[in-house]
Amino acid sequence: MSTNQVILISGASSGFGALAARALAQSGHTVYAGVRDTNGRNLKAVADAANYAGQHKVDLRTVELDVQNEASVEAAVSSIIAETGHIDVLVHNAGHMSFGPAEAFTPGQFAQLYDVNVLSTQRLNRAALPHMRAAKRGLVVWISSSSTRGGTPPFLSPYFAAKAAMDSLAVSYASELTRWGIETSIIVPGAFTKGTNHFAHSGRPADEARASAYVDGPYKGVSEQALQGLASLEPADADAAEVAVAIVEVVGKPFGKRPFRVHIDPSQDGAEIVNGVADRVRAEMFRRIGLEDLLVPANLDAC
Repeated sequence: MSTNQVILISGASSGFGALAARALAQSGHTVYAGVRDTNGRNLKAVADAANYAGQHKVDLRTVELDVQNEASVEAAVSSIIAETGHIDVLVHNAGHMSFGPAEAFTPGQFAQLYDVNVLSTQRLNRAALPHMRAAKRGLVVWISSSSTRGGTPPFLSPYFAAKAAMDSLAVSYASELTRWGIETSIIVPGAFTKGTNHFAHSGRPADEARASAYVDGPYKGVSEQALQGLASLEPADADAAEVAVAIVEVVGKPFGKRPFRVHIDPSQDGAEIVNGVADRVRAEMFRRIGLEDLLVPANLDAC
C-alpha cells in the first residue's frame, strides 16, 4: 500500500479533529476534513484549512459533512470516492459534550447527544465500509474517551453514556471487519480541559428548574469542584495535540501492526488499566468460542 492514504475525519472544524487533519496532511496523506455548514458558521474553519494547506503545501481538503444527516454523509463519501477512487482511513471524531445533572436533561437531549456521538458513526460506516470491503483493506479509527471506563466525575453523565456506547460499538465492529481486511484502532483521550472546545461549548440541561435544585441544594458547589478538580489533575504541559500525534502514528504503522487501543491520558484516571482487563477478557472469549482469528485483520493481499 502506498504511504499516502486517503483519510476522512468527521468533526474536523476544531479540536482534536482539526489538529489531526493538519497533522495527517503534514505526514503526506490526502485528508478530507469533514465540516458541517461549510458556507455558514464554519466558513472560517474552511478558510483556515485552505490557508494551512497552502502555507504548508499539503493535501488538506474540506468536505461538507453533517454527521446527523444521512444524505450529507452519503454525499460526502460519494464525492471523495469520485475524486480519489477510495477511502483508506475513516476517523470517527465528531462528538459533543454536555455538563449538568443528569435528571435535568430531557430525554430528547439525551437522544440528540446519542445521535451526535453514536449514530453518526453508524451513518459514516454504512456509507464508507462498502468501499473499504471492496478494496479488501482499510482502517477505522474511533476517538473514544477515558470516561468510558476511567473515573466518572458527576454532572457529565449524558456525555459519558454516549461515549461508552460508541466505544462498545467500536469493539463490536472490530471483529466484524477483520475478515474483510479492515483494522480498528480506538484512541482514548483523557480529559483535556485546554486545547479543545469540549468543555467551553458543552451543552446544558433544558430543564432549568431541576438543574437549579442541584445548584442550590445539597449539591451546591459540586459542578465547580468537578471542573476545577479535572483541571487540577491535568499536568501543565498536557497538550491536546498529543492526540493528533497518536492518530498519525497509528495510521502510519504497517498493516497488521496497528494497536487496538491507544491511551493519551495525562491525568491517568485509570481507564488504561480497566480497558486492558476488558480487552484481555474479550480476547479470551474469542479464543474459547473458536473465533480467535477475528482478533487480527486478514491479509487478503496474500490470498
